[in-house]
Amino acid sequence: MILAQTVGAIDVVVVLVYLFSVGYLGWLGYRRTKTATDYMIAGRAVHPFVMAMSYGATFISTSAIVGFGGVAGLFGMSLLWLVFLNIFVGIFVAFVCLGGPTRRMGHRLDAHTFPELLGRRYQSTFIQVFAGLVIFLFIPLYAAAVLIGGCEFISTQFGIDYTVALLVFSVIIAAYVVVGGLKGVMYTDALQGTIMLVGMVILLLFTYGKVGGVTTGHRELTELADLVPGTLKAIGHRGWTAFPVFGFGDKGYDLWWISVSTIILGVGIGVLAQPQLIVRFMTVRSQMQLNRAVLIGGIFILGVPGVVYVVGSLTNAYFVRHGPIFEGRVAQRINPDKGHVLLQLMKPNEAGAWRDVVDDKGKLKIVPAVLDPDQPYLTEARGEDGKPVEIARGRSISIVYAKGNPDQIIPTYLTLAMPKWFGLLFLLTLLAAAMSTLSSQFHALGTSIGRDVYEQLLTRPKRADSTRTMHVVRIAIVVGIILAVLISYHSRGGYIIARATAIFFGLCASTFLPAYVGGLFFRRSTRAGAIASMLVGFVVTGFWLLFIKAKEAGSIGLVQRFAGGKESLLADSPNWYVVDPIVVAMPLSIVVFVVVSLLTRPCDEEHLGRCFSRP
Repeated sequence: MILAQTVGAIDVVVVLVYLFSVGYLGWLGYRRTKTATDYMIAGRAVHPFVMAMSYGATFISTSAIVGFGGVAGLFGMSLLWLVFLNIFVGIFVAFVCLGGPTRRMGHRLDAHTFPELLGRRYQSTFIQVFAGLVIFLFIPLYAAAVLIGGCEFISTQFGIDYTVALLVFSVIIAAYVVVGGLKGVMYTDALQGTIMLVGMVILLLFTYGKVGGVTTGHRELTELADLVPGTLKAIGHRGWTAFPVFGFGDKGYDLWWISVSTIILGVGIGVLAQPQLIVRFMTVRSQMQLNRAVLIGGIFILGVPGVVYVVGSLTNAYFVRHGPIFEGRVAQRINPDKGHVLLQLMKPNEAGAWRDVVDDKGKLKIVPAVLDPDQPYLTEARGEDGKPVEIARGRSISIVYAKGNPDQIIPTYLTLAMPKWFGLLFLLTLLAAAMSTLSSQFHALGTSIGRDVYEQLLTRPKRADSTRTMHVVRIAIVVGIILAVLISYHSRGGYIIARATAIFFGLCASTFLPAYVGGLFFRRSTRAGAIASMLVGFVVTGFWLLFIKAKEAGSIGLVQRFAGGKESLLADSPNWYVVDPIVVAMPLSIVVFVVVSLLTRPCDEEHLGRCFSRP
């Protein structure tokens, strides 16, 4: 009822048609799912277009559109390096270099999940179970980031309570992923990926229109360097079209390490070890189909995250160019050195006395603003009580306009700058982005518990009842959704979307990537090397998040007991407290994998022949 009153009956009908289409595709996947192979890897016969769009739509979610788009509004165009890595590493290297060997080995070993592929490659039940548990325990964190991104937009755009949006969104996701299996997921992904691409192209065209065109918009964005908040300048921010200051050992280099280690490397490299993406390689018939999917996947990545990172940065130019000019009493100074303030809106009456502006409920209107450093507009006027009040006038950049929450930059920009009908289109875009990623995440989570833990520990795999396993899978999916909802409810703000995404990507890279790539190409790799590598990557990443990286360690709170109340054991060593775990954990994991493999007994030749021979 609230949604209908907010967006209108026609808009609700369009959303319902979209949801009906998604539901139909999920039902179609259900009808075509007859075996465990159908449910888990779509029968190994997916069309390359469907595979590429499913891969892209699974990879790029609301965490990229809302979360990383907001980070681009905060940090600037440096995030475009992430797009380069997404295309080169996440698409080209993944499809051309890893996709074929993964598909062939998966077929030869009859692997249905990523943990099962690792377990059968190294002939280790422990590896399969351990990988399955890691996926089950940590995918809810990534899923929560996706949920927050979608619900932040819905609550901002349509005035719906965040909690209500979260619950409804979660129920919709659960409705089709639980029953449809991977076929239903990939069918809907193809539709949703197409919607995402169309929505992003329209968003880019509208945004350049709002900022005066490509040349003017980027020039004005460059000229806004003086408006960078003092707190960001202190850690190396040089403007929204410049890369942060590089160096090590001083607080002024923090932003470079945040941008490069956490965002660019953490996500750009971590994509290679994403379980929900790797399983896509096992759904096609041949290497030729994987090669055909490269161009489609590259266009998708360029057209979705590439667009939103540009738009996120340009929101600053929009708010300075078109944002309202605020005038009023200074209520609070956020960054006094650069004139970032909260203003109580005021206006003079006929007698020239300044009056507070109130809303319909009689509450004072308070808005954020950034004062122009060249024309601060600070004056002094006397109110009716005869006491002086400070009057200010200025414009707002995106981070201040979003009240300090980067995750609100894109939703706020869309609400204020875009026509109402585009809000509906972008809602469909975000629904598509969130649903495509979440469905794949929960599918990977469920199959990890059902196939990789339940069958390995509680049954004899060769005699496992596939019907019972699928029941376990579906129960695990529901549990995963509940965990993700709880995390989403309690974690908002502080660019949590981008941070949670980077944590999961980095954890997967440090834990799985050496064993995965080594298993595909290094015949001398051993079970002991893989186990040691996975444990080292997992433990070092966990230690770094709990005790070193200030944002995460400080939020968890365990480190304060050992560091005298500080948020990091290395709080007094500049830069280390913002360095992402992947910078330390993955190199250690690689070294351990190679050294232990060379020092331990290799797999038998008969098994290696089965792993590496072509089907």
